[in-house]
Amino acid sequence: MSKNKKKNSQQLEAETITQENAVEEVKEEVTTVTEEVKEEVSQVKEAAAEAAAPAKPAKAKGRSIPYEKRKALYGLGFIALWLVGTIYFFIMPVIESIVYSFCDTLPNTDGSGGMNLDFVGLKNYKNAFTVHPSYSLSLVEVLKDTALKTPLILVFSIFIAIILNQKFKGRVFARAVFFLPVIIATGPVIDIINGNMTSGGYSGGSEQFNSLFETDLVGDLLTYLGIYNISDKLTEIINTLTSDIFNLVWNSGIQILLFLAALQNISPSAKEAAQMEGATAWEYFWKITLPSISPMIVASLVYTVVDSFVAPDNSVMKILLTKSSNWEFGYQAAMLWAYFIIVAAALGIILAIVNKFVYYEVG
Repeated sequence: MSKNKKKNSQQLEAETITQENAVEEVKEEVTTVTEEVKEEVSQVKEAAAEAAAPAKPAKAKGRSIPYEKRKALYGLGFIALWLVGTIYFFIMPVIESIVYSFCDTLPNTDGSGGMNLDFVGLKNYKNAFTVHPSYSLSLVEVLKDTALKTPLILVFSIFIAIILNQKFKGRVFARAVFFLPVIIATGPVIDIINGNMTSGGYSGGSEQFNSLFETDLVGDLLTYLGIYNISDKLTEIINTLTSDIFNLVWNSGIQILLFLAALQNISPSAKEAAQMEGATAWEYFWKITLPSISPMIVASLVYTVVDSFVAPDNSVMKILLTKSSNWEFGYQAAMLWAYFIIVAAALGIILAIVNKFVYYEVG
C-alpha cells in the first residue's frame, strides 16, 4: 500500500509540474500575442495620425522666391504699364525740355522729324528776362492777379460751403449748381462764355452770348455813391475784383467741394458743447470751424494758386503758347522752366507762412 501511495504521489507531482509548465508556456504565448497586438495598434494609430495631419506643401521646382518678394513682383507687374507710360510720356519729355532750354532748336529739313540742337548755355534764360519785351511784365501781372484773386476765391468758397452745409430744401440741387462749372468747363465752353469764339475756331455770336455773363452792378453802385473815381488805383482794384463775378463762381467749384467735405467732418458734439457754453455763431466760426477746416484751406490755396498760374488765358501762358507755335521750343522751354521755378518759390513761401496757422488734429 505504501508503494502505491508513493507512486500516486509521484504521478501527481509529475502532472502538477507538467501543468505548471503548460501554464507558463500559455502565459508566454499570451504575452507575446499581446505585445504583437499592441505594436500593431500603435502602428495603426501612427498611420491614422499621419493621415489626419495636414499635408506639407511640396516645394515646387524652381520656385525659391519668398512670398513677400513674390507679392512685390506682382505689384510691379500690375503697375508696369503705367510705369512705362509715365517714363515715356512724362519723364522723358520733361528731361528733353530741360535740354531744350539750354539750346537753340530748329526742325530738321531732311524730313526725319527731329530737331537740330545748338547748345547756347543760359542765353535763352537771359533773353527771356532782358530781351523779351513783355515776359517780365507778364510775370509781375500774373503774380499780382493771383495775389488779388486767390483770397477772394477762398473767402467766397468758404462762405458758399457754409451755406450749402445747412439743411434747407433743394440743397442737393444747389450743390450741383455750384459744382456744375467743374464738369462742363471744357475749352470750347469757356471760350464761348468769355467771348473768345474766334480764337477757339468759332465765328459770330460770341459778343451776344458773352453779354449774358457780364455785369457791372458794383461799378454802377459806386458811381451812384460818388466814390467810383476817388482813386485810380482803388478803381482798378475794384474793377479787377468785381467786373467778372461769373468767373469767380466758375473758378470756385473745387474749393467749395473741399470746404464742404471739411465742414461735414466737424463733430456735432463740438457745436453742442459750444452752444451749451453760450458761444455765438461768430465765435463758433472763429474758434471751431476755421481751425477745423484750416488743412483744407491750405489744400485749396495750393490748388487755386496753381490753377491761376497755369490758366491758358493768363499773359505768361499766352506768350509760351505763341513761342511753341513759332517753333521756338528752346526759348519756350527756358521761359517755362523759369516760370516753374518762380511758381514753386511762391508756393513755398506761401506754405511756409500759412502752415504756421494751420491746426492739424492728431488722432
